[in-house]
Amino acid sequence: MGRVAGSYGVRGWVKVAPDGGAEEALAQAREWWIGAECYSVTQAKIHSATVVGKLAGIDSREQALGLKGKPVAVRREALPEPGEGRYYLADLVGLEVLNERGETLGVVKQVFWNGAQDVIEVAGDRTRLIPWVPSVVTEVDLPKRRIRVEWGADW
Repeated sequence: MGRVAGSYGVRGWVKVAPDGGAEEALAQAREWWIGAECYSVTQAKIHSATVVGKLAGIDSREQALGLKGKPVAVRREALPEPGEGRYYLADLVGLEVLNERGETLGVVKQVFWNGAQDVIEVAGDRTRLIPWVPSVVTEVDLPKRRIRVEWGADW
């Protein structure tokens, strides 16, 4: 959901650079997994393009800085249900990807942000990187575990 970017103030608050769209979920979660450890969040708020939080047991700037660079995650059950036409990117991993001609391109291996948009890495006869944008992704059917895209098999 993000990465610890540093400390915030001198009382042990941490600053998290959230992944795109994760600000609200991080600010509302009562537990953050940082690296392999679970921390209770006593206070959190959105601050500019980051989320700042006070974690139980982290009481100094130095302790907060010790977490810098580590990934931040929350339990799935702590997240709100995505709205209509919205998906958690982790739910896309493992879905079959077909193009508009019905040709199977492969299976989503991972989803990542390239600085401009999300991208799905599709593993099939070869690896394809397909941008996650409305002009390319035409249908997502989670119950059938498939994604339909406007993408040529030879691209």
